[in-house]
Amino acid sequence: MIDSQLLTRALIRYHNPDPKRSIFEVAVTAGPLVVLWVLMWLSLSVGYWLTLLLAIPAAGFLVRLFLIQHDCGHGAFFIHRATNNWVGRVLGVLTLTPFDYWKRNHAIHHATASNLDRRGIGDIDTLTVEEYRGKSWWGRLWYRLYRSAPVMFGIGPAYMFLIQHRWPVWQMRDGWRPWISTMATNAAIALVVAVLMYFVGVGAFLKVHMPIMLLAASMGVWLFYVQHQYESVQWARDGTWEHQRAALAGSSFYDLPGVLRWFTANIGIHHVHHLNSRIPYYRLPQVLQDHPELKTVGRLTLRQSLSSIRLALWCEQRGKLIPFREKRNS
Repeated sequence: MIDSQLLTRALIRYHNPDPKRSIFEVAVTAGPLVVLWVLMWLSLSVGYWLTLLLAIPAAGFLVRLFLIQHDCGHGAFFIHRATNNWVGRVLGVLTLTPFDYWKRNHAIHHATASNLDRRGIGDIDTLTVEEYRGKSWWGRLWYRLYRSAPVMFGIGPAYMFLIQHRWPVWQMRDGWRPWISTMATNAAIALVVAVLMYFVGVGAFLKVHMPIMLLAASMGVWLFYVQHQYESVQWARDGTWEHQRAALAGSSFYDLPGVLRWFTANIGIHHVHHLNSRIPYYRLPQVLQDHPELKTVGRLTLRQSLSSIRLALWCEQRGKLIPFREKRNS
């Protein structure tokens, strides 16, 4: 049995980021991305098959850049808050993510993850069996489409990064700050895109950048999905929900092969990240080394993670996520 409160206190010593290491991480991520982007542009004269092939590692570097931005959003990547914020905002232009707007929503996600009574912001929409049964025919069809693999990992990510992040009208109730942040990010994106289109051409830009962006978006959503939507995940109502328990029981340890761990910036060690989001991602492996008991908590291999695609409804009676086909037995 893991004492989550004792572990939480022990994790404080992993907080401090190393500025040199952080700068190095940015350099070895952004540099290769730029090189691959140029190579993709040059490859257009060889064959588009080569361009698309190069888009795969380029998307991996873009995902890694997003995860650096993610750590900046938690104030974990640099010592000073202002440095985290401004690096995050600059990276948000490259990842098509308005940093301040995303940072707020992601903070809500960390404060409500695995809480059945506080769903809806910064997470994957998930209905309970009873909620699904209470929907109209159209509502059930809409939810089934939303939870289907083509929408969840294809259409959905493209919509989120290309449209939803550009126009967060539903967040106007929170004041003008999310709106101003988003519009500033949009203006910076437009400037960068205009400059690139001027030099390489509109068609060439779209042929190079769209595959990178779409692949990276799908990769990112997949990572977020399997971190909180897996067979042994545990959710709770407000009365029994507790942060430390939710971190260990509601977030997976996505145990990926070494290369994928590097490209995903150790985000698979998600249970530790939710216990203490101030730990820079390059210190997370040390946490597992020092606390080996965490290696078996919520562990999910790449092969095992594929089965989580079928999970769609939370069954409160059984206390687990289930596929649509099992709803009749719940």
